[in-house]
Amino acid sequence: MHMHCMIRVSILGASGYVGGELMRLIAGRPDMSVQVAFGATAAGKPVSALHPHLALAYPEMKFAAWEPALLEGSDLILAALPHGETQRLADDLLARDVPFVDLGADFRLDDAAAYERWYGAPHARPDLIASFTYGLPEFFRDAIAGSKRVAAPGCYPTAANLVLRPLIEDGAIEAKGIIVDAASGVSGAGRGASANTHYCAVEGNMRAYGLLDHRHTAEMEMVSRAQVLFTPHLVPMSRGILATCYAKATGPCDPLAILSANYADEHFVHVGEALPETKWAAGSNAAFLTARYDERTGTVVALAAIDNLGKGAAGQMLQCANLMLGLDEGAGLSNIGIFP
Repeated sequence: MHMHCMIRVSILGASGYVGGELMRLIAGRPDMSVQVAFGATAAGKPVSALHPHLALAYPEMKFAAWEPALLEGSDLILAALPHGETQRLADDLLARDVPFVDLGADFRLDDAAAYERWYGAPHARPDLIASFTYGLPEFFRDAIAGSKRVAAPGCYPTAANLVLRPLIEDGAIEAKGIIVDAASGVSGAGRGASANTHYCAVEGNMRAYGLLDHRHTAEMEMVSRAQVLFTPHLVPMSRGILATCYAKATGPCDPLAILSANYADEHFVHVGEALPETKWAAGSNAAFLTARYDERTGTVVALAAIDNLGKGAAGQMLQCANLMLGLDEGAGLSNIGIFP
């Protein structure tokens, strides 16, 4: 694909946590630059006012109010908006026919009825659903590379599907009655503060939410082709997802060997005996996986740790964008976490 020497990127939702992470990752790339950073609530403010850590990378840039004409000349459009927004803006976003990666849930599910069931609102643009590719490169790399429109996965489904899908495809575990117990850092709730994400509510506390009906269940079931009961938890940390998945084994098996073989050539996925910890992935696009077969109960326990803003969001978006643009898939992305 013929590209300019510099890939010009437009970001919607640039003032949020994922937007900041996208801008951080792009700032480190010689081949990409942010052309416009849309931030509805922050329009007119300097980027450094909301992302002080980016002050040296974007000394002059200000957030822009939404104006479709500002997309002119973009080579890549990235959207990290609240669910429902990209459906509304779809015609403007897709009119230019440049690669588009959407982090919202609007086009992740392959069925408008499923969207309505899990998101509680009718889908405004069911005509566009089939034109989007689900953006989990480890499973759908070729489709992403050939697509102009990608819907990047949720952070919880990314972690759960990385461990579950290979075990289901191998036939090692039953495709029903799977339990996914996962915990997230508070940045996953977004930048807008609420009573539940206030420091006083989160510090020294752990809670479950979204009982029985958390919307990410739909993505786990779609990608792993299984029946899943998912319970998310909020834990007092800024970044990270730890997913602990339980499934009935179809018989004695070695799930660690299955995962190891499946991900042997993957740049961003580490499979090992060690029990994954979220800090290992912090600031990176890495995923850390392990699994065990419990002979006593006939159960497989599989774990994954990622950074919800990395492989769970901004990192994965750029991994998809790299494929769509014909670049090296790992360009500008690290598989090395920050510790401690």
